Amino acid sequence: MRAYEVIVKKREGGELSSSEIDFLVQGYTRGEIPDYQMSSFLMAAFLQGLNSQETAQLTKSMVHSGEVLDLSRISGIKVDKHSTGGVGDKTTLALAPLVASADLNVAKMSGRGLGHSGGTIDKLEAFLGFTPELSMENFIEQVQKHNLAIVGQTKQLAPADGKIYSLRDVTATVDSIPLIASSIMSKKLAAGTNMIVLDVKVGKGAFMENLEDATALGHEMVNIGKNLGRKTVAVISDMNQPLGRKVGNSLEVQEAIATLKGNGPEDFKELCLNLGAILLNMAEKVTTVTEGKKLLSNKINSGEALAKLEQLVKAQNGDTSGIHNTENLPQAKHYKILTADKSGFITNLDAKKVGLASVNLGAGRATKEDKIDLSVGIELNKKLGDEVSTGDELAKIWYNDEDKLLQAAPILEDAFDISESASGKSLIYGMITENTNPGELDSI
Repeated sequence: MRAYEVIVKKREGGELSSSEIDFLVQGYTRGEIPDYQMSSFLMAAFLQGLNSQETAQLTKSMVHSGEVLDLSRISGIKVDKHSTGGVGDKTTLALAPLVASADLNVAKMSGRGLGHSGGTIDKLEAFLGFTPELSMENFIEQVQKHNLAIVGQTKQLAPADGKIYSLRDVTATVDSIPLIASSIMSKKLAAGTNMIVLDVKVGKGAFMENLEDATALGHEMVNIGKNLGRKTVAVISDMNQPLGRKVGNSLEVQEAIATLKGNGPEDFKELCLNLGAILLNMAEKVTTVTEGKKLLSNKINSGEALAKLEQLVKAQNGDTSGIHNTENLPQAKHYKILTADKSGFITNLDAKKVGLASVNLGAGRATKEDKIDLSVGIELNKKLGDEVSTGDELAKIWYNDEDKLLQAAPILEDAFDISESASGKSLIYGMITENTNPGELDSI
């Protein structure tokens, strides 16, 4: 078999066999197939598309390009959650302890952020001393003991994905739903869990800006899970405005803690309860999502969910004092208040601009080498549909560097639109299961 023949076959619209796809992926990972040939294949796949069988095989080949975690020593069901990314998306920080308190095992590998704000690992490092690095032995033991461990992603998981993504990034082949889906799912499947809930974001602050594309991506990923024997459900949720009211790192940790105490913003709480209840339903711990939401609400009210977060942080050497007193988390030295210049209703709160403002403050990375300032960020006082009067506080900008504030403030100001009539957005558009009709969404 030659790479040239496989490229020509896909260029002409042919369906590739499992062996042909695996030949390309493994050969490229080992360095036997050069960048220029893999680039040609990616462009052919971008233009001609990949069917569901080809996409599943591409994912499977990327999964087996490196280490696949064996979590069989952990008794019971192991679950995972993935978000396609957004602004103020601190969901793992609340969701993982929440479902772990309901006796689901969360053996999770998370990444660092690039773009709008930090990733889950960056945010957890707001707890002084928290270590995201555990040996495999300790990782398994911690899940066995506490139902929960969150560690950094290793380069040994799906290494083909990292190599291929870097190539896609410079060859204009990023925006392909099969390639996006296989990239996301390869890392999730290599992590060894039984069930996955996917939070697919849609809107101005998301990778997918329209509902049609987000729905197509959700279906593709659920199909991959089905074809490769992993129970998968996708939820399509809004990212036209930030999730919750705090954007940054330490600020988002504060909001996750507040949510586990029962005091978080309604949109964030609603998303966490729905995602968690879906996982409970998938694991057959409850018979309906409504029942699952009630169970998880009880875990918040009883304090068990918050206690599970404390167990996680303590087990991974973090300072737990910030859970009980958020002033012990990183704090910015200064703040500036952004006020409304007229009366009316918030009709637009551009999530992407809020995210860019946050990055300019130092809360996110423009390059992988950038150092994040965990303490800075944005606190939103008004969101879509809220009524405002001239001079009302729209947001509070937490900063340490005056020059960075001067860059961020105009971007944030431009994120708000105020008009005479109110408007709003749905938070959750629907979900996709193995039985959902192509292109459609089921209600939750």
